[in-house]
Amino acid sequence: MIREPPPFFHRGPSPLARLTFFTIAAIVLMIADHRFRALETVRLSLSVLAHPVQQVAAVPSQALGRIADYFASQERLLRENQDLKVKVLEQSAAAQEARLLRAEQEHLLAMSPGKSRYAEGGLLAEVLYTARNPFTRKVVIDKGLKDAIVAGMPVIDGEGVVGQVTSVGTFTSEVTLVTEKDQSVPVMLVRNGLRAISVGSGKDGSIDVPFMPVSADIQNNDVFVTSGIDGTYPPGLLVAQVTSVEKNAAYVFAKIGAKPAAGVVNHRYVMVLPIPAQGAARPEPKADEGKAGKQRGQRRRENASR
Repeated sequence: MIREPPPFFHRGPSPLARLTFFTIAAIVLMIADHRFRALETVRLSLSVLAHPVQQVAAVPSQALGRIADYFASQERLLRENQDLKVKVLEQSAAAQEARLLRAEQEHLLAMSPGKSRYAEGGLLAEVLYTARNPFTRKVVIDKGLKDAIVAGMPVIDGEGVVGQVTSVGTFTSEVTLVTEKDQSVPVMLVRNGLRAISVGSGKDGSIDVPFMPVSADIQNNDVFVTSGIDGTYPPGLLVAQVTSVEKNAAYVFAKIGAKPAAGVVNHRYVMVLPIPAQGAARPEPKADEGKAGKQRGQRRRENASR
């Protein structure tokens, strides 16, 4: 059954008429806005009114984006942190190696001919290891008979006297350090030329200077060098620096302690020096002088008996 609206309701224009009207109106508005910008104010007003709505609508997406960025940045930071830790370890190893190489370079330069007057005739050697006996102060170097090393050769580094070659093998040699007990070196005080004998104390970093009279002019920080009178060590090599001076009038000799100038147990390279050439031999007394000396001695004995 078809029902029709009551005749007292006005239906208005038909749908087609409405579509046509609004289409024409939209076209007119677009033309007017495009040519004369008639709706610019209306558009700005509507954008101001719509802005809060847009902000509220964008909050969920912005929150989700920030959460995603947070977790992504956390993951990135953790990854970068791991990478930086690996790089720090690599750089640390490289820095330690660089420091070692720089120290060895400085040590070798200190023994070069431009720095040491003894370096030209010396032979550079590498310290392989310490002696097997832990109670001795000895090291083993990589030079031996094949390199013309002989027992008695002095050994130095860039700072001073290290010790003396005491045992020689085919490919290696044993060096007794100046700190070895009873290892003696004739020395001379730089400040006043006072001669003495330095003796190893048997302890690392310690040298004794025995048999020095209490009246001897020696002070803390005085420097001892080799005197050269033994024919083994060249004169002028730095040996030790005085660290303690104890003088007691009740004793004949003073108690003097010194610190080795060389890096006795520190350095990797040392230099073996040739034994200095012997000086002129001591002249023998002439026969006439010998007879005259005997006669003088006989007359002294006769006078003493009277």
